[in-house]
Amino acid sequence: MTRRLLGAVAARGRGLRDAAITKGRAARDRKAASAVAAQRGTLRKAAARRAARQALRRSAARFHGRRLLAALLSLPVGLLGCLTTPLGRKFGIGWLMHPGRRLYRRLAGIAAAQRAGRDTQIREELAEQEAAADQVQDPTDGIGDRVQRPAAHVPTTPSIASLASEGVHVSGFRFEEAAAEMEQAAQSYEPDNAMEILAMIEGLPIALTSVANVMKILAERSDNEFPLEKAVAETFRDCFGAVMAAVAVAEEMGPIFRKEHEQDIARHEDPRNGHEAEKGWNV
Repeated sequence: MTRRLLGAVAARGRGLRDAAITKGRAARDRKAASAVAAQRGTLRKAAARRAARQALRRSAARFHGRRLLAALLSLPVGLLGCLTTPLGRKFGIGWLMHPGRRLYRRLAGIAAAQRAGRDTQIREELAEQEAAADQVQDPTDGIGDRVQRPAAHVPTTPSIASLASEGVHVSGFRFEEAAAEMEQAAQSYEPDNAMEILAMIEGLPIALTSVANVMKILAERSDNEFPLEKAVAETFRDCFGAVMAAVAVAEEMGPIFRKEHEQDIARHEDPRNGHEAEKGWNV
């Protein structure tokens, strides 16, 4: 009788413990999902927001240029107004008074209205792009939703240190070793010419895409093979999104390089009287 009572109490205690663990896991997963969703949205919208900021800066620069032009055009009219304004006051003719000031206000007002229209259009396009980004289905969305959990709480597994101390072989994917080799190669990199640098820059998107695919593979395997929690699998997915954002930036580097060094590249690809003759301009 006593054993049965103790067994019932122990079973009830285990049930309460498992319920508390399940509740804590659910709260933790909801918090992690909220943070992941916010980071995911930010990454998806980063490129559109960067383009919108650049467009707004160009719009502001155009507006200030138009104001400067208005000031230059109004200056001679304003000097003429030094003669016409007293006549306008004397004879009560309003259009003779302060013609330079009125011309500047008119031109600056037109420029401000055009800037407001451009900015409104840019913000509307940004809102549309952000709405479209929210509808995009990421290839790794839902990772961790299929993670199987045990019916009851499982005791903590031994750590890697304890496994090593017991003589168990511990193997792993040494991503940091490959990354350290790449860092060392970058530090000792000595290109033969600038065109080699261009080739390296134009190959960066492919290299970064490979790194992003590593994160994607680890995310999928964490979901399907590794005994990991949902939040851990989602962190690999966040790394994948972050590296893909870096890929988008890297894709802009090649065109910028070619634009800024257009003349240098033209001299290299189409040298005057051959490469040896073109070297006469080298400093």
